[in-house]
Amino acid sequence: METSTVLLTGFEPFGGERTNPSWDAVIELAARPRTGDHQLVVLQLPCVFDASITALRAAVAEHAPDVVICVGQAGGRDGITPERIAVNLSDARVPDNAGNQPIDVPVVPDAPAAYFTGLPVKACVARLEEAGIPASVSHTAGTFVCNHVFYGLMHLLATELPHVRGGFVHVPFSPEQAEGKDAPSLPVSTTADALDVIVRASLEVSTDLAVSAGTLS
Repeated sequence: METSTVLLTGFEPFGGERTNPSWDAVIELAARPRTGDHQLVVLQLPCVFDASITALRAAVAEHAPDVVICVGQAGGRDGITPERIAVNLSDARVPDNAGNQPIDVPVVPDAPAAYFTGLPVKACVARLEEAGIPASVSHTAGTFVCNHVFYGLMHLLATELPHVRGGFVHVPFSPEQAEGKDAPSLPVSTTADALDVIVRASLEVSTDLAVSAGTLS
């Protein structure tokens, strides 16, 4: 059986943090013994607007993955949240790690306003819930570097690599980060478990579940 390649990315720390659970979970998962017919390629992205997409595009070109899953930190969220929609907007409340702070700037000029994910996000959430991991579908990836990467990825796949599936997942703080912040968190090992579930669902599910994941607000 042919082996699939999954490119899994996380971010470097930002905002004065010493760690980033997106990358910590990615490297923990990569260090585990592999089971199944897929291989993982992992990449740490800079928390810098354009440089992050440049690094991602280079990795996609080098490794020719079948699936790309980018992971970012969403402090304040209490579960794993696969993202549904990437918007063509960078509007930074704070500077990135290089001091860039774009305001009302498109990720890609003259490109569509938004892209939907290529991942089966509802199936991913269902499997995470079955595994006892808190999860929900998110309808906004924000307007910082996470959304910038998400949109850049989906534009790349839509315009150059339509056979590749991709998307973005936000994860909560680690307990270390949440200490003293009165914020929810998940152990990095649990987040790594969740990413494993999402990788497998993304490889196995071609048509997402026809169940509601909408919100009232």
